[in-house]
Amino acid sequence: MERDEVRKAVLELIGDVMPELEEVTFDKNIVSEYGVSSVSIIKLIVEAEKKFEVSFSDYELALDSYDTFGDFAEVIYEKLEEE
Repeated sequence: MERDEVRKAVLELIGDVMPELEEVTFDKNIVSEYGVSSVSIIKLIVEAEKKFEVSFSDYELALDSYDTFGDFAEVIYEKLEEE
């Protein structure tokens, strides 16, 4: 899967898991700009694991592992590249 495809799929996933967020971009801070909580990021990770068939380590479940949704998308892209 190409990086752009992953990013597009992540945007769709964010819309499904966090419908309250409008006009999400990849370069804004998840916490300060969108108010994402640790519970919300775990929900997003669980759905990403299902959608992309990847696994996140315990360390990667922490909200502070991702400053932006771009960081999150990049982690998924790297996981897909490893397979």
